[in-house]
Amino acid sequence: MRTISRAEHLAFVAGRRSASPMQLPSWGELKSQWRSESIGWIDESGAVVGAGLVLYRQLPLLKRYLAYLPEGPVIDWFDPELDRRWLRPMLAHLKAQGAFSVKMGPQVVLRRWEAATVKDAIAGGTARRLRDVEADWHEPQRFELVDGLRRAGWLRSEEGETGFGDVQPRYTFQVPLAGRSLDDIQRGFNQLWRRNIKKAERSGVEVVQGGYEDLAVFHRLYEVTAERDRFTPRPLAYFQRMWTALTAEDPNRMRLYIAYLDGEPLAATTMLAVGEHVWYSYGASADHKREVKPSNAIQWRMMRDAYALGASVYDLRGISDTLVPGDHLAGLLRFKVGTGGQAVEHLGEWDFPLNRLLHEALGRYLKRRR
Repeated sequence: MRTISRAEHLAFVAGRRSASPMQLPSWGELKSQWRSESIGWIDESGAVVGAGLVLYRQLPLLKRYLAYLPEGPVIDWFDPELDRRWLRPMLAHLKAQGAFSVKMGPQVVLRRWEAATVKDAIAGGTARRLRDVEADWHEPQRFELVDGLRRAGWLRSEEGETGFGDVQPRYTFQVPLAGRSLDDIQRGFNQLWRRNIKKAERSGVEVVQGGYEDLAVFHRLYEVTAERDRFTPRPLAYFQRMWTALTAEDPNRMRLYIAYLDGEPLAATTMLAVGEHVWYSYGASADHKREVKPSNAIQWRMMRDAYALGASVYDLRGISDTLVPGDHLAGLLRFKVGTGGQAVEHLGEWDFPLNRLLHEALGRYLKRRR
């Protein structure tokens, strides 16, 4: 295990069907408040067989760091000797770098629920959480993997445990594209989605692909969305840095889409692509003319473009697992279920306290800030 170069890191990712954008060197450039490092696992021949992007956040007044691997690392999670061959060397390396605690978010899928299953669960009202609904697919080794992490001293980052809580979503919604035609993908949408797409077309909504200079248009809509949904927006400069860093790595790594009606922007989104995996990243929309359904139109355009790029999956990113009627997060789930895809549970984020005193102190501090 050692620090690897940017070129080594990108060469390894290029050989993978999927890796999170947050596990690329460019993501470290975006997170300017963190120090970043590419780490690699090297086999006997000298080849990189695993890689991760580590973000280091320094404690005030101390040269000690929280080491975070967002949606990573990218390794063989089902190796029978996962702890000895992969995780212990990583912990030793990070401790030598001054880390007092490690947080990682493996992109291992544990369970999948088909859209019809989720829809029936919402309509039935018998389950309040997706996790309580019988899944359509289970990872056969999920229990062994979770138990192995716990035995090795890792703590799942959930409320009520020592961990700091998940930063990236544990549940996401994905639309499979591989082996399907575009007509088949659209036939998988529910009637409301298909009707909304047609309504946008009849109304004259035009979805165009933008460039760096159009990020300001996106950001104005994003600020409107932030005020409506009551969250603190990121500054325009953040998205400009993201565009510069990611597109320098690959021109198709980040795309921008804007939905116009009669020259007026009504919705805008960003899309990220790595290998055969495409993600819907950020979305924004105006408060008015929502009846012409620009958000449905823009999602369908992104799915078609993801398909053209050869993607095997279109990822609508995070969902809550709540099924409680009236909860606004359940409304977001219903919107994504309309695409006919799958709800997905990942392994989630895990913490390893290298210095338990500092780890617990930071955990208490972060909980007070919530």
